[in-house]
Amino acid sequence: MCLAIPARVTRVEGSGAGTVNYIGSEVRTNFALLPGVKAGDWVIIHAGFAISKLSPKEARETLKLFKEMERYESGA
Repeated sequence: MCLAIPARVTRVEGSGAGTVNYIGSEVRTNFALLPGVKAGDWVIIHAGFAISKLSPKEARETLKLFKEMERYESGA
């Protein structure tokens, strides 16, 4: 199963690659499928490629749901 966890773009390089903050880790990402992406944007990553952009609201709501699932699974 693949999870579509939002990641925030931290750097875009001229080569179409860059990095995202993915659950607290900096991850190298290819932005070729999302022309115009910039630092601060929220994206979904799959197999090292940014495949879609999210609004900040969509990203917050998705991250909130993941936190709720984590609390549920831990029995809290």
